[in-house]
Amino acid sequence: MLISHTTIVFSRYILLEWQHRQSTEQRTLGGLFHSLCDEVSDLDWAVALNQLIEILDQIAKKTSKKITKLIQTQLQQWIAGLPSYIKDYLPNLCCES
Repeated sequence: MLISHTTIVFSRYILLEWQHRQSTEQRTLGGLFHSLCDEVSDLDWAVALNQLIEILDQIAKKTSKKITKLIQTQLQQWIAGLPSYIKDYLPNLCCES
């Protein structure tokens, strides 16, 4: 009987603590905290990817026409093969020849 009572008391405590955290802790507001953290980290990743593409484009402009064409073709193929969720973060990805 003592084990059952202790189990019920601890179960009740766990439920009350969970309810308290759901109502007071800002990290549990419908996953909003985690969504914003993910968005910020994805934004940094998107900026880094955009900068990488700009660097490759600058390198392509400084080389011969044959190498420039090769770099731009490879870059266009790579961009075309990106998953749509990455393209959504970087809607202005394009290589102009």
